[in-house]
Amino acid sequence: MLKKIDIYIIKKYLGTFFLSILLIISISVVIDISEKIDNFFDNHAPLKEIIFDYYVNFIPYFANLFTPLFAFISVIFFTSKMAYNTEIIAILAGGVSFKRLLRPYFIASIFIGLISFLLSGYIIPPANKTRLAFEDKYVNKIKSEIARNIQMEIEKGTILYIERYDERQNKGTNISLEKFDGKKLVSRTIGTNIEWIENEGKWKIKNYTTRDFFGLYETMTRGDAIDTTLNIHPSEFFIVSSLAPQMTNSELRHHLKRQEERGIGQTQAFKDEYYKRYANPFAAIILMVIGVSLSSKKIKGGMGLQLGIGLALSAIYILFTTISSMFAIKGNMPVLLAVWLPNIVFSIIAIILYIKAPK
Repeated sequence: MLKKIDIYIIKKYLGTFFLSILLIISISVVIDISEKIDNFFDNHAPLKEIIFDYYVNFIPYFANLFTPLFAFISVIFFTSKMAYNTEIIAILAGGVSFKRLLRPYFIASIFIGLISFLLSGYIIPPANKTRLAFEDKYVNKIKSEIARNIQMEIEKGTILYIERYDERQNKGTNISLEKFDGKKLVSRTIGTNIEWIENEGKWKIKNYTTRDFFGLYETMTRGDAIDTTLNIHPSEFFIVSSLAPQMTNSELRHHLKRQEERGIGQTQAFKDEYYKRYANPFAAIILMVIGVSLSSKKIKGGMGLQLGIGLALSAIYILFTTISSMFAIKGNMPVLLAVWLPNIVFSIIAIILYIKAPK
């Protein structure tokens, strides 16, 4: 059962958190408008699309991005204020243990973590599609329409290679389609061009030569064009890391499984995005323990000193997260370890500070 003190702390925590998020988002929107207003005018972006397609979807994305850090700063802010007003001392002197004091903090931080998980996994990805489509149309106006040196396993034992594919024309040049039985090559088709027939949902290989191998013998077939059904869509040639935030958790899992089956190695950015969606909610809980342990003691410097320590730890956490993500995407560190490493290190810090916190 929740006591009055629990409800009091939860209200303080959530009220401070949502107010701080509201303030930082307001500042972010103003800064973003000042940066992009020239693009909006130059590209004749309609006001309705600016508001509903861009900023309505901009707000939840950046709110979720700042969630762990502002949950941490909120804890330090109102807990240090409680300590300064001797409320923490009164609670502990009244027989409430420090462990029991943490219960409402855990309830509030778990609530924030669940909101963050639902937002990042299921609500923000569809919003990101609309927001990024708006940016491509009115801000960046740059979209890659040509893919080069495409090589992937489209089905088990079937390898496709296309030297160059033009999305506007739905055509590729210099293609090779190889079929294997285990490690044995059984068929190889080469062609000068390949074309995607949208209304029929199939591919057409032009000026092709097919060689079928039967032990020491082979047969060769040539022709002007041949229709073939390949288990792939042209949009899959243009999958880049910026698509990861546009996928829900289930879509990311399906994408990673499909790409690994096809032997495509550049999946680090997608794994990084997927694992972060599970790590960030736990970060809010870990940073909460650090915040309470730091700010529950009344010190001479007042809450200004504790806020300064909190901001310094926030900066260290951001730097640590950024560096570990860079190692995950571009280095040799396993992505799962890189994403969870900041949480592991800060969990150790949280345990040490909890042990040393005033009881």
